[in-house]
Amino acid sequence: MATRHLLRTVVLQSLYEWDFYHQKHDITEILDRNMNEFAPGVDEPEFAWKILQGIAVHLKDIDAVIKRAAPEWPIEKIAVIDRNILRIGLYELLYADPEEVPPKVAINESIELAKNYGGPNAARFVNGVLGTVYREKTANAQPSEAKPKA
Repeated sequence: MATRHLLRTVVLQSLYEWDFYHQKHDITEILDRNMNEFAPGVDEPEFAWKILQGIAVHLKDIDAVIKRAAPEWPIEKIAVIDRNILRIGLYELLYADPEEVPPKVAINESIELAKNYGGPNAARFVNGVLGTVYREKTANAQPSEAKPKA
């Protein structure tokens, strides 16, 4: 398993546990324990910490995006695993450096997490939400070629 995929999996496991217990436990302690148990000595552990910190900082905004992109699914009704896969994918899609994690990699990694850990329709659901957000993001981006030439 590739290092970053393993780290996303450990972050997902940690977010799942934290969310399952209604966010009452210290997420950093959960991730630290899971990193020591499931990814000891892994290359670039800072990648996992960056994802976790980014989700923590942007959690309300990320959850608002989920609510807007999946209006038929109240966030508390989305399966805990799917909700946290979306949080990872949306963090990487919206806030991570696109040079480090290109948008299509963020989407594909989230779909793979959904295939491996979600229910039978999780991958389609995750793909639909992230695809909608990606299309909106690219539609709202200003093309650099559209600048007038002097």
